[in-house]
Amino acid sequence: MIDTKAMLVSVVIEPNDDGFLASVPGIQGAFGEGETVEEAIFNCADVVKIIAAYRAERKESLPFDTVSFTPNTRFTVALPVGVA
Repeated sequence: MIDTKAMLVSVVIEPNDDGFLASVPGIQGAFGEGETVEEAIFNCADVVKIIAAYRAERKESLPFDTVSFTPNTRFTVALPVGVA
């Protein structure tokens, strides 16, 4: 397991002209676009990581708690899955 800490954030997904927009309320600038929902979420997660690293360098925190992961950690995630 590479990352041992994570933030659990809510992601808002909405359609836009080119596909989908994913954003994290509470983190200014935390959004990503993609042709698919999955791509938008992935891009948004990358932006959140960049913002978190930048804020950590400046000794600033984000308004979310972090969770430590161990090999025995379990959590639930809801994912959108398209069905025909």
